[in-house]
Amino acid sequence: MGRVNGDVQENVLVDLIKKSGGCAVLDGGFSTQLEIHGACINDPLWSALCLIKAPDLVKRVHLEYLEAGADVLVTSSYQATIPGFLSRGLSLDEAESLLTKSVKLAVEARDKFWSSGKRKSGHNYNRALVAASIGSYGAYLADGSEYSGNYGTNITLEKLKDFHRRRLQVLVEAGPDLLAFETMPNKLEAQACVELLDEENVSIPSWFCFSTVDGVNVSSGESFEECLDRTAKAIVVYPNSGETWDGTAKTWQPSKCVHDEFELLATTWRDAGAKLIGGCCRTTPSTIRSISRVLKDT
Repeated sequence: MGRVNGDVQENVLVDLIKKSGGCAVLDGGFSTQLEIHGACINDPLWSALCLIKAPDLVKRVHLEYLEAGADVLVTSSYQATIPGFLSRGLSLDEAESLLTKSVKLAVEARDKFWSSGKRKSGHNYNRALVAASIGSYGAYLADGSEYSGNYGTNITLEKLKDFHRRRLQVLVEAGPDLLAFETMPNKLEAQACVELLDEENVSIPSWFCFSTVDGVNVSSGESFEECLDRTAKAIVVYPNSGETWDGTAKTWQPSKCVHDEFELLATTWRDAGAKLIGGCCRTTPSTIRSISRVLKDT
């Protein structure tokens, strides 16, 4: 759950929200769908591994979410970081090229879908926007700390800026419509990214999404009120299925899932003021199809 930065009066995202009747639909779990198609991504790069090994599959998953009714595609760069790629033996140029590719694949999928005949008659499709995903520092660590916010005492505001800066520059240069800062687990990292946007003079509309432990507090234990300015900015909601990620075992642990409740919850979130609704880990095109159907039919 989070808020969208940018001029709330006029930008491409506001226009999309208006065209969508006041609430646009995001896509769903990317890694989940990759695994359904047989991708093995039990790797520190996670879904970003497919940028190297299976770019056509990345585009296929984007197309599946568009067919399901997504108005926004989120790129496969959540866990794609320059240090992560360098640790795999790639060069700096190769690492930056893969970040660029994550945006290009989503744009190509969007343009292909929009120009094709795959759009179902009677369905209210919009020409989707592409949001470049920027995962948290904890996502790069791949130790589950994006769900705790516990980065240790040595991680400072400036160190977090240094970590995010070049990736942000490369993704912006690739030409996405939006930026998605995802699973921010604490106020410090969100502050670092907000300051980076100012320092780099980035004008692309951006959203900041926080993981929550109880609907009131973010993963670090700080309250949403501490982490978010109480402004008129748009609210984005795209939860996991309800299962719990075990960062040590690298597996999802069973818990109460909300797959069958998304239709009801989507209208509840919309009526409470959410302007963008979708799904995250363990949700699928089926989930997004249900959300799209209920939001665009009511």
